[in-house]
Amino acid sequence: MTVSARFATALLGLVLVPALASGQEIPRPPLALVHANVLDVRTGKVAADMTLVLRDGRIESVAAKAPPAGLKTVDLKGKYVVPGFIDAHVHISGLAAARLALESGVTTARSAGVSDYHDVGLRELARKGAIAGPDFAAAGYHVRPRLAEEAFLSDTVLWTLMPGVDSAEKIRQVVRVILGHGVDWIKVLATERAGTADTDPRKQMYTEEELRACVEEASAREVPVLAHAHGDEGAIAAVRAGARSIEHGTYLSDSTLRLMKEKGTFLVPTYTTVIDLAEPGGDYDVPALRIRGMHMLPRIRQTVEHAHRIGVRIVAGSDTGYGPNSLTRIPQEIVNLATLGLTPLEAIQSATTTAAELLRIEKSAGAIEPGLEADLVVVEGNPLENLVVLQDPLLVVSNGRVAVNRLGFGK
Repeated sequence: MTVSARFATALLGLVLVPALASGQEIPRPPLALVHANVLDVRTGKVAADMTLVLRDGRIESVAAKAPPAGLKTVDLKGKYVVPGFIDAHVHISGLAAARLALESGVTTARSAGVSDYHDVGLRELARKGAIAGPDFAAAGYHVRPRLAEEAFLSDTVLWTLMPGVDSAEKIRQVVRVILGHGVDWIKVLATERAGTADTDPRKQMYTEEELRACVEEASAREVPVLAHAHGDEGAIAAVRAGARSIEHGTYLSDSTLRLMKEKGTFLVPTYTTVIDLAEPGGDYDVPALRIRGMHMLPRIRQTVEHAHRIGVRIVAGSDTGYGPNSLTRIPQEIVNLATLGLTPLEAIQSATTTAAELLRIEKSAGAIEPGLEADLVVVEGNPLENLVVLQDPLLVVSNGRVAVNRLGFGK
């Protein structure tokens, strides 16, 4: 880990959470969940009255038998267990926000950009067991024509780029610096943003050649690229350049979607955030953005519907920092995706198995199977019959640790 990444970890661990300054790992004693209805998110089948044994942060067994003697046991009394949710697009930069995500059932989060490499610090705290979760895939700063001011403070070597990151070689330089902080993903802006009133989300930011330079530089370190793209021109350039996912995709054409299907590019539409743009309150309570959101909403709805019909893999992302004003959560995105043509199972998969494939963690997360991480969410009823139950997690287990327990409030 670089000096700045170690500094971010130390800052989060010693300043934001002084109670953890002793360096003690949060314990995760072996645990058995009994009388559970377990949803297999690969097949949609529900196994009734099962016992899940969790040990050393992983699922040891899922079987219709009594738990081993001596284990702490939690009786779920027929409640339903689903995998912990994967939020594939977050802007979490602090412990309070991470906690809010965890309380909503998110046990893995892919950062889509924060300042000061706080996502790297959060990732390390979760790995050390200093926080219960979520696990983080870090991205650091966005690659964009005008970098965030803080980026120049983190890495003064970038000062020569103050006029703008406006060529393939400059993009390569920025990517190399960000990679030096130990990130897991590189984020690039292929179009302008939707969440700022003075930008046009349809406007292309980088050419295909420039985006390819970004992808090539990241790929040399086996790091994938996520491309922010609302407009079609920027999006198709990013797909051709080799981006692993397109974020948002509001104005995508069917030809771009077909190319995404052909190349295996994922779509993270962050649909619920566009609802947030169009309605009062939440992260974007700005009149100009409400007007924009009302125009964008039918377009992104059409994009998701067409993407699903064409066969593009769709992944759930919240596009929120889980701040005090945030109204967006992954269970909402799951519910909303099911109104756009996805079946209830496909909508759940968008935050579990499909999301795990996007993050390349399908061998460790995304399902309830022996050997996978013990990331679990317990809800009142069968989500395949009523997806809304996902919005009220009664128990959240992250890396084998009970992070949230509201079972006493269930029926």
